[in-house]
Amino acid sequence: MRRTLYDADHDTFRESFRAFLTREVVPHYEQWERDRIVPREAWLAAGEQGFLCLDVPERYGGAGVDDFRYKAVITEEIANANVGGYFIGLHTDIVVPYLLKFGNAEQKARWLPDAVAGSSITAIAMSEPAAGSDLQGIQTTAVRRGDHYILNGQKTFISNGILADLVVVVTKTDPTAGYKGISLFVVERGMPGFERGRNLDKIGLHAQDTAELYFRDVAVPAANLLGSEGQGFVFLMQQLPTERLMIAIGAVATAAAAIATTVRYCREREAFGKKIGDFQHTRFELAEMRTMVEVTRAFVDRCIEEEVAGTLTTDTASMAKWWASDMAYRVTDRCLQLHGGYGYMREYPIARMYADARVAMIYGGSNEIMKEIIGRQMLKGD
Repeated sequence: MRRTLYDADHDTFRESFRAFLTREVVPHYEQWERDRIVPREAWLAAGEQGFLCLDVPERYGGAGVDDFRYKAVITEEIANANVGGYFIGLHTDIVVPYLLKFGNAEQKARWLPDAVAGSSITAIAMSEPAAGSDLQGIQTTAVRRGDHYILNGQKTFISNGILADLVVVVTKTDPTAGYKGISLFVVERGMPGFERGRNLDKIGLHAQDTAELYFRDVAVPAANLLGSEGQGFVFLMQQLPTERLMIAIGAVATAAAAIATTVRYCREREAFGKKIGDFQHTRFELAEMRTMVEVTRAFVDRCIEEEVAGTLTTDTASMAKWWASDMAYRVTDRCLQLHGGYGYMREYPIARMYADARVAMIYGGSNEIMKEIIGRQMLKGD
């Protein structure tokens, strides 16, 4: 199905970013997977080429391109290249927008230029050992002491946690106020009491660093508070739909890439004296999966259009996230099955796609939470 979402400028940008990945990322990616981290040089390369934080205004070093579709292109191409652990999307599409939208002039001038350049890597710390999708259940606290706040708590499953120079930390400044007591602080590398735990050993996305973070009496300047006290939950709710749409975009692209590599395999692999693509069962499987991807992509593309127009709702983004991530996992699972034993070998691309796809059903809010959001909105009525 022909997509009408992108124009010639987006296509040119796609070709440029694809060439960048082919040159700077793909040749090194297997080593990054073994090292369990992406070197900072790869971030600097993206910054130098102008692929980070496109919507940041020119006065802060960005391109000032406020068109969400360029972010979608980057997400799709990372999936197409099967280098999902090159996690620049979290930095560009999810964390930096908090600084851009909710930071004051001084904070923007202090943080954004290095973020655009790739010399400062960002992360956001929401999840805790006892609080994942339930943001109101967090226990990390920030207590005002003069011109500083004293942060105490622990975060886990933090993407970019090892590399991050700036971490947007979700805290409670008033534990008695429920969601109205949640505030966001930017914690900087090197602040005394801010410590990183181990680089967590995940099933997939091995090149992407995911860490535990510890805050022990960290004195964070009041100047590092985003907005004012108690605004954190509102900020999170404003930004989470975009994060969930990004997950959906990546999931659709991953499923499409899995089908493409499986079609190539089915054309070459023989069993019982003929190509496995000549079996009716194989063709039926491929037909079903392609239909699943095309139907899902049509919906996700519509969500992208709504995001560009500023009309994407929380429940619609939740639909896109849960459906697309679930679809991608089912597709990669079936594609692996068509590869037979070879699909279980990491030297075949489908093995990495399968392992990397699974987490999309969990992060950004679990799919069970997505259904809860959708259901609650339905029962509210018009």
